[in-house]
Amino acid sequence: MLSKFKQDIRKYKEYSKSNSIVLLLTQQGLWALFIYRASNALFVSNLPYFIKRVLLFFCVISQKIIEIITGISLPYSATIGERFYIGHFGGIIVNANAIIGNNCNVSQGVTIGVSGINEKRGVPVIGNDVYIGANAVVVGKINVGDFAVIGANSLVTKDVMPNTTVLGVPAVKINNHNSNGYI
Repeated sequence: MLSKFKQDIRKYKEYSKSNSIVLLLTQQGLWALFIYRASNALFVSNLPYFIKRVLLFFCVISQKIIEIITGISLPYSATIGERFYIGHFGGIIVNANAIIGNNCNVSQGVTIGVSGINEKRGVPVIGNDVYIGANAVVVGKINVGDFAVIGANSLVTKDVMPNTTVLGVPAVKINNHNSNGYI
């Protein structure tokens, strides 16, 4: 848990050129990530069932408090890789079953959630080094490939190939630019 959170802090430091204390006091994304990392570590631990359930109850309370304060919802059962960066405060919703790879950036207003019907119902699997722009919605049983860019205000309901940029409602491929300039 601590090693992943240290990687998160390191990424924040790269962006802001600020020290860890200032970041921990001022970055709501880090507050939400700390609660998520601690809660997720407990969720995946091998503690006895009853003890884990009691402790997870307090994790849920902590996560709800952070959600109210920051507007960022990162459920403990979601899978979020290291070096996760929340670019701006608020309006970020991640489904409890979502999978997000390493070194991803999300901006304000992003939703990563459930959609679809029957066999197409599900949540996204986001690859590594993915950038998701402001107010984008990524939903359904889809895969977003490594180094993809999802433009602001896009609605993504179909797979996104690696090393591509998608934009629009519904999102369509607009070019082969990857996330290197964004992350």
